Amino acid sequence: MSIVTPNVPHPPLATFTMPLMAVLTAMFGFVGGNMVGQPWIGAMIGAVLGAIIAWVIDMMPAQRTQMRWGLIIVLFVAGLVFGNLGTAISGALIGAVLGWVGYWLATGAYRKRVPIYYTAGQTLWHNTFLFICGLVFFFLIAPLLPVIWLSFNAENFFTFTPEMLNFQAEGYSLKHYRDFLGTDEWMVPLKNSLIIAPIATIISVSLGTLAAIGLSQSHVPGRRAIMAVLISPMIVPLIISATGMFFFYAPLGNWLEANLGLSQSFVGYVKVILAHAVLGIPFVIITVTATLVGFDNSLTRAAASMGSSPVPTFFKVQMPLILPGVISGGLFAFITSFDEVVVVLFVGSAQQQTLPWQMFTGLREQISPTILAAATVLVVMSILLLTTVELLRRRSERLRGLSPS
Repeated sequence: MSIVTPNVPHPPLATFTMPLMAVLTAMFGFVGGNMVGQPWIGAMIGAVLGAIIAWVIDMMPAQRTQMRWGLIIVLFVAGLVFGNLGTAISGALIGAVLGWVGYWLATGAYRKRVPIYYTAGQTLWHNTFLFICGLVFFFLIAPLLPVIWLSFNAENFFTFTPEMLNFQAEGYSLKHYRDFLGTDEWMVPLKNSLIIAPIATIISVSLGTLAAIGLSQSHVPGRRAIMAVLISPMIVPLIISATGMFFFYAPLGNWLEANLGLSQSFVGYVKVILAHAVLGIPFVIITVTATLVGFDNSLTRAAASMGSSPVPTFFKVQMPLILPGVISGGLFAFITSFDEVVVVLFVGSAQQQTLPWQMFTGLREQISPTILAAATVLVVMSILLLTTVELLRRRSERLRGLSPS
């Protein structure tokens, strides 16, 4: 365990805090000045403002909360004076960032989670690495924000209106959500997705859990090769998997219709469900296998020694302990099926049109902001499911006696 710095020395103002704050605010000033055609003047004003903020923070280290809120209010009011409500909100966010960074630098908080023996270069790399990780996370999440924002647009086109940018009430509307929830054009694909995804998830969880338990046994011959084959749908490009599934399920569907008398629509659902189950099985296998790593096999042997058969032993001893991994795999399989569009285009027909298929068709044929409302619904659903996965992961670690990370 590394020794973390208990008491951090006060960094010098003139050679450390003030130059760094000046550079940061100069970048904000450059962006703001570029909006009015004067980027370098904005950078100069920003640098001066950053130096002043650093000096004030250094003079009042104990008034952290008051200083932060004061900076937020000042930049908010400045945004209202020189721009509009959108500019004011942007100014308030910049003020919050500058206040946090200023105290983070001025109080030496940048060294609080660094081992005491780290040099200045190592400390710089430690914080730079954290910054890079945060930047990567931001660029992964940032594209979702305009989609969610535009889904409340009062107009029928993909653009930010002046009313939206000024946060005026007339610029926002729920009409795209009403179109999404009130028309068969979107409700039928949503119903199909809610039929296909749960059934495919049940099949994936059942087969994936059994496969993971079997492959976790050391005496199974060729288990590494079998594992590679079972998780291959996760590795092989989806377009190749979709093409292979088309050539496999097309004659199978014709045989089912000709010999068993099944309807074309029912056979279409069967093909899509089985195809999505194949895509979801690798996620179940991986999560359940990871859970089985910490499983104590002496528990099943103890149950067997007391006369319990394999099936009751599985459901009463093994299943409760690996349940978080099973549910996590099921959630991943559900998300995979619910969001998938390539395979259903190859395997399904018009009767099995899912929500992602409808979104893809809408983008290609008629662009409507209702697509953004549907995308927002998918994003919210994915966030809720992934949050559930994280909570289950923490519960699993607590059950195994680990400290949740």
